[in-house]
Amino acid sequence: MQHIHFDTLIIGSGLAGFTLALNLAQHKKIVIITKQSLLDSASSRAQGGIASVLSKHDSFAKHVQDTLTAGAGLCDKAMVEHIVSNGPQAIQWLIDQGVLFTRDKSSDTGFHLTQEGGHGMRRVIHTSDATGKAVQQTLSDKVIKHPNITVLEHHIAVDLITSDKFTSKLCTQNKRCLGAYVLDKQNDKVHTITADNTVLASGGASKVYLYTTNPDTATGDGIAMGWRAGCRVANMEFIQFHPTCLYHPHAKSFLISEAVRGEGGVLKLPNGQRFMSQHDKRTELAPRDVVARAIDFEMKKHGLDCVYLDISHKSADFIKQHFPNIYSKCLDYGMDITKQPIPVVPAAHYTCGGILTDINGKTDLNNLYAIGETAHTGLHGANRLASNSLLECIVFGQMAAKDILNQPSVSLTKIPEWDESRVTDADEEIVIAHNWDELRRFMWSYVGIVRTTKRLQRAQRRIELLREEIDEYYTNFRVTSDLLELRNLVDTADLIIKCALQRDESRGLHFSQDYPNTLPKAEDTVI
Repeated sequence: MQHIHFDTLIIGSGLAGFTLALNLAQHKKIVIITKQSLLDSASSRAQGGIASVLSKHDSFAKHVQDTLTAGAGLCDKAMVEHIVSNGPQAIQWLIDQGVLFTRDKSSDTGFHLTQEGGHGMRRVIHTSDATGKAVQQTLSDKVIKHPNITVLEHHIAVDLITSDKFTSKLCTQNKRCLGAYVLDKQNDKVHTITADNTVLASGGASKVYLYTTNPDTATGDGIAMGWRAGCRVANMEFIQFHPTCLYHPHAKSFLISEAVRGEGGVLKLPNGQRFMSQHDKRTELAPRDVVARAIDFEMKKHGLDCVYLDISHKSADFIKQHFPNIYSKCLDYGMDITKQPIPVVPAAHYTCGGILTDINGKTDLNNLYAIGETAHTGLHGANRLASNSLLECIVFGQMAAKDILNQPSVSLTKIPEWDESRVTDADEEIVIAHNWDELRRFMWSYVGIVRTTKRLQRAQRRIELLREEIDEYYTNFRVTSDLLELRNLVDTADLIIKCALQRDESRGLHFSQDYPNTLPKAEDTVI
């Protein structure tokens, strides 16, 4: 496979990409490329569930208000109302696909709904404590079997192909995306995949930080590629740090679900003292940014490596029924959460900003869409409300599919194959590993939960040096997966820092010690 054409190219295999593919496949030839296996995505790791108005005691207005409150003035209200109002049909679509959500005969919905931080009602539908895994497994079975969907595992996009690179006479407004150059990681060959429409659904960029709940694949690829292709990017300073990641030397990025606090879990210092009441009247059910900053404050104040999340006051049967995977995973590390608290630390979790899109997922570039965590739709504002992200994936996957089906077919420009005739194999790949480690450490130290202008400026200077080295590598050596991910991480980190330096206030997930107050007018940071 050197050059191949599809109707739609989807970069990423999370819930947004799966939803789009299954809604298009009856009419279009689809290819999904994914860096690892098909199920290796942040969506598969989602534990809590999907927020939607399902109970007669709830309402769209309440869900909208909770989302707006969490978003700290930066949500697009019309977009929030659109996504929330489409929630029930999105959940029904998943049920129709065969997803088995946890049942509760005593509920007016027939399903068990949980309550998470920032929600005023129980409205999070789930499959035990492994919702993402259940949803993704169900949809992946359909994706694999569909005759119109081709899946290319262990493939990473090098860059988008845009028409302006090959047709100099084209006006700027007619510039469009033609597909992508894609590296097959198993044989190190770069292939050309063209498509009538290309969709960035590659997730977020939390791997830019030293500690994250995300899989290794979350390197900001879609955001960086869209930015390099000329798309506007917004609100990248708002990186959500999940308050409770399991703290254990052998536990890599294991998330302790928001639902543990929703079902009565409390945060404690090592001496057993609770502390959330000193930070917010909502205590453990405050939004994630508040809880993460509170934990960060207490850890720094007392010189702690972690704090503790305790749900052992609940019955053992309750814990095992509601959190079987968390119980099992902690037991693997010698911790019985029915008898002892869980050591936790905050970790980078969700990218609230991303590539600007319209209500159909369209970007600034013709024939290019962005959906899921890669996109900035206006839903999340300055802080994402828990379990709204999977809902956004489904609704935007469906909206983008409808829009793509209404697009006319396009004639393709002749595209040259990838040319590596003037490059050689890298002679010192250890430099890439060192740069990767350096980047993630200074981003954690300087662009983390609490920021200062001086820290941001220090990080920016280091970014400039790293970019010089990476550009030299990219120009002179054959591309590798590690090099491509590092290049994307540096671009994404640069966008986070640039956005953070432009915000002279503290709002939502962005807290600056130099600007602790919130400005009266909320404005997006658009680059």
